[in-house]
Amino acid sequence: MAGHGDKMRGKGKSTIVWLLMGMLVLGLGGFGVTNFSGGSADIGAVGDVEISAQDYARTLRAEMQDFSARTGRQISAAEAKAIGVDQAALARLYTAAALEAEANRLGVSVGDQAVAEQITGIAAFRGLNGQFDRAIYADALRREGMREAEFEHDLRMDMARLILQDAALAGVSAPEPVVAQTQGWLLETRDIHWRELTAEDLPAPVATPDEPTLQAWHKANADRFTAPEIRRITYVWLTPEMLEGEVEVDEAALRELYQDRIEEFQQPERRMVERLVFPTRAAAEEAKARIDRGEITFEQLAAERGLTLADIDLGEVSQAELGAAGEAVFALEEPGVAGPAGSDLGPALFSMNAILEPLDIPFEEARDDLRLEAAVDRARRQIEERSGEFADLLAGGAALEDMAQDTPMQLGRIDWSQGAEADPNGIDAYPEFRQRAAQLTEKDFPELFETGDGGVFAMRLDEIEPPALIPFEEVRERVAEDWARNETHRLLLALAEERRVEAEAAAETGIEPAPAAATAPVAQALGAAATGTGTDSPAPAAEKPVPDPGTPATNLARGGFINGVPQDVVAQAFEIAEEGATEVVDAENRVFLVTLDRIHPAETEGDEAAQIREGISARLADSLRQDVFDYFTRALQAQAGVTLNQTAVDAVNAQVQ
Repeated sequence: MAGHGDKMRGKGKSTIVWLLMGMLVLGLGGFGVTNFSGGSADIGAVGDVEISAQDYARTLRAEMQDFSARTGRQISAAEAKAIGVDQAALARLYTAAALEAEANRLGVSVGDQAVAEQITGIAAFRGLNGQFDRAIYADALRREGMREAEFEHDLRMDMARLILQDAALAGVSAPEPVVAQTQGWLLETRDIHWRELTAEDLPAPVATPDEPTLQAWHKANADRFTAPEIRRITYVWLTPEMLEGEVEVDEAALRELYQDRIEEFQQPERRMVERLVFPTRAAAEEAKARIDRGEITFEQLAAERGLTLADIDLGEVSQAELGAAGEAVFALEEPGVAGPAGSDLGPALFSMNAILEPLDIPFEEARDDLRLEAAVDRARRQIEERSGEFADLLAGGAALEDMAQDTPMQLGRIDWSQGAEADPNGIDAYPEFRQRAAQLTEKDFPELFETGDGGVFAMRLDEIEPPALIPFEEVRERVAEDWARNETHRLLLALAEERRVEAEAAAETGIEPAPAAATAPVAQALGAAATGTGTDSPAPAAEKPVPDPGTPATNLARGGFINGVPQDVVAQAFEIAEEGATEVVDAENRVFLVTLDRIHPAETEGDEAAQIREGISARLADSLRQDVFDYFTRALQAQAGVTLNQTAVDAVNAQVQ
């Protein structure tokens, strides 16, 4: 390995263990990026520390791989650029280069011994005997296009950067007043009353709107009554099920398949069992006695040994598989604990949780299912063998209609729109079809695509019908329902606001709130005739019934829930500033009145509160450290000076695949 005294130009890189070792383990082979000006091009520098195109290519590809691993899908270089993956790669490299430049200025480094320990401890460089293998080490670096001296320099600088980073952040901690305030905010509980207002609370049903009102509502809310874009598509497809009836499967092949999968059709009685092994039979007998006396359960017994039921689960086992314990376990006629009994690990107790009846399906009963499965499998292979022929016909200009006449493929047409419910038996049930249909243009020539079940299809876009407002006459009932729903909601919000004002006035004066009947604004909206009164003032207070205060919820925690109530109700309850105040909550098109009865200060004593406090302190400290680290590296970049060769960056972006 190269010594500490090797002189070489510094190159800013991302963390070597995160990036390079990930490549070595995954065998990405340089990520398929080559021809970076003979390996000498730089994309920029921080001070005297230069960042090479190879470094950027590796980091960009690693960021793309990381994104793909987190999202479960591969992304192209164009997609990566669109979502800012390239900027993340550049930021990582420039941060590392800034730290390396500062470490060089301060003379921060590590010795050869520390570098050697790091290298020999990397699993990718070990041989079959588990020891560091120099040949493997050299070969791995060669495949990545790196020299040993370069790799060891990078590793040395990674360790130096870590020393510098730790020193810069060592004094950062969460301020105690902030921790205490956050803990108090988080652990505070509240007592509330809540009540949902519904259409039954209105003094009269919502009036029936006239035609002009509905027509105006239809136009004003056109987005709710607009048909989606319709794509008229002609397609041909062929699935294994379409050919299944034409495929012949001989009897001998079916019997052979039956024997190959005999465990699916012939199984002895099985039981679901967990096994807990003890060091001695006496210990097992004592544990069984505790279970029999009801002092402890089998699960608790396992927990005493530091085990969970998942750790000791044997799954579905037959009597023969249990060996010496089989007779005792299978003597149980219902779930329970058997033993002590012998096992290959020593004396054990066995918890039997379920009895699975034996399977005895003769060939004659399984024949039809086996034949269907075998025929579909053969049909799948036939389609695979002929897919080249189908693709050649399409490439030669064959129309879809010709394909339906000259091949087993079947012709179909569909009016397809995104978001529409798919026909379970139709081609739109395939995600491959839906994906292609959404991207298809009228200029695209039909080409062959595969489905997940081994089928194939080709498609042609005949016409696109753009989104259009559905005529009022066709959706009149929907418009009326939508108007009524909106009007009811509006009136309920107005009624809730009136009730809120009355409740707060009553709380200030000590007088009972107003009755359940609507007050003037809502009554006017519904129409005086609907209320049966034409009064300008409410009835005397003595004649008014006391309204229902609602349902109480005590000791409600922040982030807690109330069964059957939207979560926004709980969230808004913790936004109310004063005890006795009432607020209107509009949540999920439902209207609630929420009254804050009492605020209970946080309980800050006890183990649970201490754990929460520690968690808050750790999260705040991490956030502060991240901010300080960002400011620190920006200051280093500003101090050392930053250059960027955008042309070189664009060249790498164009070559990364």
